[in-house]
Amino acid sequence: MAEMIISLDALATLIEPDSALEWFDPLNEAALAFQINTTKRAAAWLGQLMQESGKFKFLEENLNYSADGLLRVFQKYFTPAEAMAYARHPQDIANHVYANRMGNSDEASGEGWRYRGRGLIQLTGKSNYTAASQALNYDFIQDPNSLLEPYWAAMSAAWFWADRGCNALADLEDYEGITRKINGGTNGLENRLAFTEEAASALTA
Repeated sequence: MAEMIISLDALATLIEPDSALEWFDPLNEAALAFQINTTKRAAAWLGQLMQESGKFKFLEENLNYSADGLLRVFQKYFTPAEAMAYARHPQDIANHVYANRMGNSDEASGEGWRYRGRGLIQLTGKSNYTAASQALNYDFIQDPNSLLEPYWAAMSAAWFWADRGCNALADLEDYEGITRKINGGTNGLENRLAFTEEAASALTA
């Protein structure tokens, strides 16, 4: 690789060493492709990825919610009785919660489950899968599980980051703004800030 912003040593201090070896090339290739090419940008990107993926351990949305969990996380989509009926049925939960939004069709279409969160940044919904397909010249609509592979998990995360203007926000150190672009809110902001600081220290060591 001609250029890299994330060294193997730095990555190995942030995630499991074996995982660092697996992710080293995909992350650097993705960062290079989408101008995540300064310490500020790379640290902020890695900080978000670490939060979204549990330090690169989880590349697929966990929808195995209890009834209480559904009412807490998705309260506007479930009555208490519905929560009881849907609890611990991840496929049904996805199809219900993600129906008729984010480019998905109705609950019966199964698109909520087919286009559930995948990749390092949890790309979610048919609209996002379609946009990523067009930007990265790969058909995620037909092959959604490819987002579980390190290369596409990293590339989709870098595309999403750049597409939402997060490089410019990282330059400004607007980490809350970045979190809103990635998360849609400020969920886990404290962890994201801590991971970003940790990544910055590793990248400059």
